[in-house]
Amino acid sequence: MSDFEGAPERKFARAGEALVVAEGQVIEGYASYFGKADKGGDIVQPGAYAASLAALKKAGRRVKMLWQHDPAQPIGIWDEVREDERGLYVKGRLLCDVAKAREAAALIGAGAIDGLSIGYRTVRAQKDGKGHRLLSELELWEVSLVTFPMLPEARVGAKGDSLDAGDLRELAGVLENARRMLAAR
Repeated sequence: MSDFEGAPERKFARAGEALVVAEGQVIEGYASYFGKADKGGDIVQPGAYAASLAALKKAGRRVKMLWQHDPAQPIGIWDEVREDERGLYVKGRLLCDVAKAREAAALIGAGAIDGLSIGYRTVRAQKDGKGHRLLSELELWEVSLVTFPMLPEARVGAKGDSLDAGDLRELAGVLENARRMLAAR
């Protein structure tokens, strides 16, 4: 066991070229990249999430989607969370019945929010010769949409037939109007 194990932590990463909002509420991207040192000097190793993802699946639970790591503000559902050769890929849905999710869609569309961040507990880690902490096993708790990501190399871009910023602002307005109409009933 290393000195780094057990404490709750968060890692921020811009979502990379894959963070998009399409069909009004679907988001996807990389919440973590393997082999890249973040601003804190940590490097997530391939396979670091495997045991945690398997345990969550076995228990019938999901990684939570939060707003800015606030456990009181879930904003959606991660439908897919998996490791691939690049890192931790996530794809999910903002829930349009949640006010903060509508705000998140508008902020993403305007380019004001472009980051993903992981909340986790370190299970196994060690230092390399350059002072980096190599994270080899993590217990993943949540992936948040955030303002300030930790991996500056990653960037946001549109993919496929995604909606542009104007479409997203319009959609957020339509969803808010629909919510108000339902609440007035």
